[in-house]
Amino acid sequence: MLIALGGLPGVGKTTIAIELARRLAAVHVRIDSIEHAIRQSAAGAAVPIEDAGYLVGYAIAEDNLRLGRTVVTDCVNPWPLTRDAWVSVARRAGVPAVEVEIVCANLDEHRRRVESRRPDIPEFMLPTWQDVVTRDYRAWDRDRVVIDTSTLSAADSVDAIQRALPRP
Repeated sequence: MLIALGGLPGVGKTTIAIELARRLAAVHVRIDSIEHAIRQSAAGAAVPIEDAGYLVGYAIAEDNLRLGRTVVTDCVNPWPLTRDAWVSVARRAGVPAVEVEIVCANLDEHRRRVESRRPDIPEFMLPTWQDVVTRDYRAWDRDRVVIDTSTLSAADSVDAIQRALPRP
């Protein structure tokens, strides 16, 4: 199955995605890692990457789904267009898709996290709080699992996601 995580920077997506992928022995597809690698490459330095990271992520996810692997995607997933694309990847691979929006409803806590975190990818530029609050992030208009990390630990968040997954 494809488990597509989305949410603003600093809400805890990567922490949750890593633990979920570990528990499920799943492939973790992290768009930040892909986009950073593209930016670091000779090709990425010369042109804006625009949608390249997501397109690479879709291809990697689909390849692994076709191999029978569960895939956990880790990205902001800001628009209906990107959300639809992940669902299309799952559909083409013939597997279910579970969409999960990670939020941090406590804005003071969210800001504290954004302003205090350190990059876990060498030379990666983290967004500022201003970048986060001005990001073009569109409201979800369909069913999804919603996880509020201001009230749940990472482990409890993963537990909640696992409970929401379809049974084989």
